[in-house]
Amino acid sequence: MAATRLFHVSDLHFGREDAAAIAWFADCVRAEQPDAVIITGDLTMRARSREYEAAADWLRALNVPVSIEPGNHDLPYFNPIARITAPYQRYEQLQRMLERPLDLPGISLIPLRTTTRAQWRFNWSWGVVRRRALAEAVDRLSACPFDHLAIIACHHPLIGADAADGGRLTGETLRGEKALAAMAAAGADVVLSGHVHDPFDAMIETAGGPIRVVGAGTLSQRLRAAPPSFNELRITGGELDVCVRTAG
Repeated sequence: MAATRLFHVSDLHFGREDAAAIAWFADCVRAEQPDAVIITGDLTMRARSREYEAAADWLRALNVPVSIEPGNHDLPYFNPIARITAPYQRYEQLQRMLERPLDLPGISLIPLRTTTRAQWRFNWSWGVVRRRALAEAVDRLSACPFDHLAIIACHHPLIGADAADGGRLTGETLRGEKALAAMAAAGADVVLSGHVHDPFDAMIETAGGPIRVVGAGTLSQRLRAAPPSFNELRITGGELDVCVRTAG
């Protein structure tokens, strides 16, 4: 049985991208032709028009199906009026890729938006699961074929698993833990995310059942503990294998 192969990448931060890492990833896509590329947010650094234009040119050259989940850096930073009235306007040239559900052999990819234009917390970089967004994801889960691996894509980890600390749980996404449980109960198998710039992979027990959480690193200059990387996902017979691939 042939595997479905996905490249999961996050936090490219065009405007502060790592040019060598970006080129390396594009070379991997061209050489290996994965079934799709999933980007879990922060395509840009400050949501500037020129950053979106550079990202769009790069994405079109990949020549494979792409699904993008917006990140907190993709909302206007310097223009509070635009952030409130038209937060995703500059995604217009990438509209067909934005939150694009994918139905590929053996998998169903379902978007879950965790960005928000405003919230009652000081740090607006943190995520929020809106009730409507969760309801839409649960509805899509109910329509997934029974033999498909159901994959949720969002920017913020709903519950972060710190692999360097024995799986210690952290949570900064509002209603993230409840959302994780609701999606596990609805049949979700794995949640892909970004935001923290370091890869992780853990199985989480929730009130709705077990669910796997997988985070991608970054291809930007904004490194933390890990070097630039992306995740290669292989799905065969409903089983998911994740390999972290590191630049250099």
